[in-house]
Amino acid sequence: MKLHRLELEGFGPFLERQVVDFDAFADDGIFLIAGRTGAGKSSVLDGVCYGLYGGVPRYDGAERRLRSDHCGLDDPTSVTVEFSAEGRRWRVTRSPEYERPKRSGTGTTKEPHRASLEVLEPAGWTGVAARPVDVAARLDEILGLTQQQFLQVILLAQNRFARFLLAKNDERQALLRTLFGTRTFEQYAVALDGRRKSALERLAAGGTEVSTLLDEAERMIAAFDAARASDDAPGPHAAPADTPGEGAADGPPATIHDRLTAVIRAVERMEYRVEAAAHEREAAKRGLDAALAAEREATALHGRQVERRAARAQLSDLESDTERIDAVRAELGVAATAEALRAPLDAVGRAERALPAAEAAWRAAVTVAERCGETGVESLAALTARDDDLTALLARVDEALVLENDLAEVETEVAARRARVDDAARRVDEIVGRLAEIPSVRDALDERLAALSDATTRRDLARAERAEAARRHEAAVEAERLAEERDTADMAALVRADELQRAVASWSSLLRRRLAGAAGELAHALVDGEPCAVCGSTEHPAPAVGTDDPVTDAEVTAAEDRKNSATEKDRLAADAARITRDAYALAAARAGGETVAELHERLGRIDDALARAHADAIEHERLAAERAALVQSEKADALERERLDRELADARQDLALHLQRAETLRAALAEARATFPTVRERRRDLAARRDAVRAVVAARADHETRVRAVAEARAAFDELLIDSEFADEAAIRAALRDSAERRRLETAVADHDAALAATRRRLLELELHLVGAPDEPVDLGPVSAAVLEARTAVESAAAAHAAVSVAAVHVRDLAERADAGSAAVARLSDAHAVVARLADTVAGRAPNTRRMTLETFVLAAELEEIVDAANLRLDHMSAGRYRLQHTDALAARGAASGLGLEIMDAFTGQSRPPQSLSGGETFLASLALALGLAEVVTARTGGIRLDTLFIDEGFGSLDDETLDLAMRTLDELRQGGRTVGVISHVASMKDQLPAQVRVTATPRGPSVIRQDAVGALA
Repeated sequence: MKLHRLELEGFGPFLERQVVDFDAFADDGIFLIAGRTGAGKSSVLDGVCYGLYGGVPRYDGAERRLRSDHCGLDDPTSVTVEFSAEGRRWRVTRSPEYERPKRSGTGTTKEPHRASLEVLEPAGWTGVAARPVDVAARLDEILGLTQQQFLQVILLAQNRFARFLLAKNDERQALLRTLFGTRTFEQYAVALDGRRKSALERLAAGGTEVSTLLDEAERMIAAFDAARASDDAPGPHAAPADTPGEGAADGPPATIHDRLTAVIRAVERMEYRVEAAAHEREAAKRGLDAALAAEREATALHGRQVERRAARAQLSDLESDTERIDAVRAELGVAATAEALRAPLDAVGRAERALPAAEAAWRAAVTVAERCGETGVESLAALTARDDDLTALLARVDEALVLENDLAEVETEVAARRARVDDAARRVDEIVGRLAEIPSVRDALDERLAALSDATTRRDLARAERAEAARRHEAAVEAERLAEERDTADMAALVRADELQRAVASWSSLLRRRLAGAAGELAHALVDGEPCAVCGSTEHPAPAVGTDDPVTDAEVTAAEDRKNSATEKDRLAADAARITRDAYALAAARAGGETVAELHERLGRIDDALARAHADAIEHERLAAERAALVQSEKADALERERLDRELADARQDLALHLQRAETLRAALAEARATFPTVRERRRDLAARRDAVRAVVAARADHETRVRAVAEARAAFDELLIDSEFADEAAIRAALRDSAERRRLETAVADHDAALAATRRRLLELELHLVGAPDEPVDLGPVSAAVLEARTAVESAAAAHAAVSVAAVHVRDLAERADAGSAAVARLSDAHAVVARLADTVAGRAPNTRRMTLETFVLAAELEEIVDAANLRLDHMSAGRYRLQHTDALAARGAASGLGLEIMDAFTGQSRPPQSLSGGETFLASLALALGLAEVVTARTGGIRLDTLFIDEGFGSLDDETLDLAMRTLDELRQGGRTVGVISHVASMKDQLPAQVRVTATPRGPSVIRQDAVGALA
């Protein structure tokens, strides 16, 4: 990577834009950054670091004061760095985040951090990223170095040289870890230690689990043995006294293996007891089965005895009800015989009831026909003929009724057409009247339009004149306002000029007094035996005497500040006065020399004329539109009259045709009406007559049918009555029963017969089964008590068997789980031993005798390469006396070791700590180590080429000879096109390095940068 250009504006001590062209030093290869203390030399390097990484190492962990304190409200702050990397030229620009006063109101507002990245293309600079996060990500890819690596290999900042050389093991490890990215090895150690702890936790958890399982098993075994010991006497299947595991123990088992063996023997004893309990449960079940069989036999005998007693009583009741059932059976027989005559008897009744109604209907129909005028009609043949005549008349009247409807429609059409003729005639008269009035109205409009023809021209002229007058009026008003501002500004300029004159006089007076007392100040600083700063003599025979009222630097500085402030205020006041005078002259010129009052009066006259012209123009437009509408209306009325004339002729012809059609229909309807007012009324009369005749015919035919039906039904019933067993119709009606009563009687007979047969049959079966059995039922109490006793015995045996079975199964499960857990614990113990040894070794614990972690081991190898690279330069700079060497000796008090550094002194042949070096020797060793570190880090980052290097301070601690060696070493660094920048106060270096960047603080405060390249000096 090579730096080309740096631009700083509003950054650190720099207010205005400052530029450093690094390419100007390419020919010489090495340049000096010089300046007084506090001028801002290190701020140049801060700008490089901030532009590339967005941070400055000097402000890490402290308030970031990147924006210049000299910046005003609107002054910008930016840093631009141009550099080459990856074969391309890049430009990054940043502006830091800072608080600034609000432009309006009180308080502050925050300006955000801004950044942009560009690349130089053939067409010019092209944007690559425009957000700080995107710029940072892209620069990480381009640079290939972190900020820490950049500070160690390119920008060797002030007070950081000796940090790596004199650091403790832990501090050096932290720095190397950042540079070489070896935190992964530390993570390996942490991961292994985590695995060790996890294995230990699993091992402890496994042992606890096995112990817990054995505790539970032993508790259950103790409870089981206590329950057995409480039995009064052993059962027939009790375990023998020498069962394995029996007997008292001398004490608790000493190991898990012994406890597990004892539990397994107890499980065998418990399973033997389970088998004995199973035999006892089966014996109890057989006893219960026998008791239940005896209970079932006794219950069956008792039930049959009770049922026989009930059957005997039921048979006696049924036999005593036989006489009543026989009477019911006879009643059903008579009712069945009468039921065969029910239908003929009902038919006679229905026919006789219908006859009077039919006769009354016939008489009523005759009466209605007589009212309609149909009299003297008796026979059915005459009635039928009269019906035919009336039907024929109705058909002819229906035809005439259609003509009556047509006449009504035609008369409606005649009225409509007559109204149409009248309306067309009225509209023709109206149009003729309007057409007669149009010529006079048109002439009046033409005369008025001619009088207003120039209104639009007058309005446009008035508007233009009004705009010009308004513009001059505004300019005159502004000129009056600016005249007051001009007078105020002129007065302020006079006041500021007077203040400036007084400030300059005060400052000049202090300078003269200071120069007059300069000899006294120098004499006051003289010390016997030390050289004079002016002449160099160590003797001071007659030092000057100062004045009684000396001038201090603070007084001169304060006076200069007041002078600078007055100068700035005078400049601002003069500029303000000039601006207001120019503005007033411009406004007066635009006003044309007229006053505000004159222009106001002129505007009033113009407004009146404009209003009149505008009103006349609007009236002219309205009249022109009215005349155009009048002409258009005249044309439309002429066309409408022609159309209405044609429409009136057609309407009159259509009316004549409809009048002729109406007369024809009236003649035909007069014949169809006869003596009735309308055809419809005659049709209603004929329809009523025909309906009355037809009603008489239907009623007479129905009456005759009813008479025949009565005769036929009576004859059929009388014939059946003679053949039956009944004397008359009343006897039949008395014997009849309705269907519900018959079903009730039939059900009673059937139920009695079925119950009597079933009872006799069941009683016979019971008597056969109970031959020899007593009549009283047997007692069930003794057998029920026997069953209850047997069931209790079974439940007790089952509960005992279940209890011992559950206990045995649970203890066996606990034993098996404890056995499996014991085997797992053994495997976990082996695995933990392996992981623990590896983790302790990697973490620097025993058996690691060097107490060196894995990460330290890797970093030690890197440190050895750094030392080898550093010794190539330290040997030359120290004239072969000193060499750096890496040591992995154990540190005191158990501290971490492996990254130690020592200095081998060739003069004594002994190694000593770096802290024993003098200030100059420490600088040389630190510089060599920093350069070696830079080379190794560069190699580790993929062979990145570093064409620019900065070294900040430290040369003042070297004597002339050693400084010359250091300069020759730096001179070697520029080989191959590398550019080296050095910051130093040493005066001899200014002579040795003619290419310089000089940073100077101005009297007003902000610093400026001046650049002198070799080519420029030549």
